[in-house]
Amino acid sequence: MSQAQSLQSKLQKGGLIDVSAVSQAEALDAAKAAGMTALVVDCDRARSRSAVLRAVVKAVDFPEFFGGNLDALYDCLCDTVLDHKQGLFLWFDNLHSGDPALAEDSEAILAVCEDVVEFASNNDRHFTYGVVHAGKHPDPEPGVEPTPYSGGDA
Repeated sequence: MSQAQSLQSKLQKGGLIDVSAVSQAEALDAAKAAGMTALVVDCDRARSRSAVLRAVVKAVDFPEFFGGNLDALYDCLCDTVLDHKQGLFLWFDNLHSGDPALAEDSEAILAVCEDVVEFASNNDRHFTYGVVHAGKHPDPEPGVEPTPYSGGDA
């Protein structure tokens, strides 16, 4: 079995996959080849639970009111899984789980993802996710304004 076939098999099984041995492009391509919708959640600038949740909502383009808590995340992901024929693959890019402000929240968010895996399985869909863990956010430099979350100029 080739690495691509092995990756597709893991994607269709659902749950957390180890993305350390594959590139983002390879994982997204394998998910698409498996018939899944593949999306990237850019968590690099997220410094709080609510910022990570906003990054998820932005990635899945969830237009309805979003409560901004873990129950709302679960509902958002479950609705999104059901909206796609085979299911959903999320690549959490640079989740700063090593940051003291996000350590516990990262675990809670990933626990919600595991609950969505079960929901997807019970509804003949797949939910798979990979996480690129980043350490602590760099400390701010004196006299330098931080980059706004939107990524634009202030």
